[in-house]
Amino acid sequence: MSTVPSFWSPRIAALEPYVPGEQPRIAKLIKLNTNENPFGPSPQVFDAIEWAASEGLERYPDPESVALREAIAARHGLHCSQVFAGNGSDEVLAHAFFAFFQQAEPLLIPDITYSFYRVYAQLYGIACELLPVDEGLRIDIPAMAARAAAGCAGVVIANPNAPTGIGLPLDSIERLLAAWPRRVVLVDEAYVDFGGESALPLIDRHPNLLVVQTLSKSRSLAGLRVGFACGQAHLIEALQRVKNSFNSYPLDRLASAGAIAALEDEAWFAHTRHEVMDIREGLTLQLEDLDFEVLPSQANFLFVRHPAHDAAALAAALRARAVLVRHFDRPRIAQYLRISIGTRDQCSALVDALADILG
Repeated sequence: MSTVPSFWSPRIAALEPYVPGEQPRIAKLIKLNTNENPFGPSPQVFDAIEWAASEGLERYPDPESVALREAIAARHGLHCSQVFAGNGSDEVLAHAFFAFFQQAEPLLIPDITYSFYRVYAQLYGIACELLPVDEGLRIDIPAMAARAAAGCAGVVIANPNAPTGIGLPLDSIERLLAAWPRRVVLVDEAYVDFGGESALPLIDRHPNLLVVQTLSKSRSLAGLRVGFACGQAHLIEALQRVKNSFNSYPLDRLASAGAIAALEDEAWFAHTRHEVMDIREGLTLQLEDLDFEVLPSQANFLFVRHPAHDAAALAAALRARAVLVRHFDRPRIAQYLRISIGTRDQCSALVDALADILG
């Protein structure tokens, strides 16, 4: 038996790391498993990166990412002091967990949501209480709010939720904010640009609200790793303290330049996000014609199940036909597939493959 684990700290030995979606190297694969945007970033991004690559790579980037934070703040009607930028929203979330949720009470999260939340909690020794989503796999806001009297370390939800794609209205977010006025309510809006309702307009009224977004999805920058958080200045200061105790330079010059260019090209953003939403609605109808149950989605993916076919078997059969989707072998959702929205041709090939499999 290997002696390497004997050098590990006990917490590392007990960790169950997050498992990312498969990134295979297979020619002509239709890849619908990791929620990447099929349309690519704004052409302005490439010009900005080329310019940044020719200027100053021998020097460290701005440790505070001021230009990027100012661009984010300008787009959302905020002040730079209300914006934190990090190396993808996953890093931003990790810093938030460290900054806000190491409390005496447990952190509240839905039992079906982005699985990285439980990994962060385990990494930092944060106790979690899983609150069941309802029978329709919707986050149960009344049940969560009713839990307020018992105390908690904070609340984390994804809106729209992952992997279901189901969104919440703003009044539901405000209900959570009112229930825990002295704890942070973190709203992860990775997919909000595909039809969800952002909580960003609530920031000035709620000192306990932290909103996290990413440029990976709607801005097609998954390869650059840029995420951000917005909240009142005292929350952003806490994130900056964690960041500067971990990595003072999380965003390089190329990522910042590309992100700013993507934020500035509003026309490209609007065109591609509406294209994704239009394809999503068409794919929903096609899957329903094949007798799939399709949950209502405000994200760039669909969460579906077939009453007569095992989800794992369907995923395997699709992979054999060079179509990759995501299957989660977890309680309550083991019979669902998460299907990212691809191009029209990719989605047509998916439907053809499913029709063939279903006979």
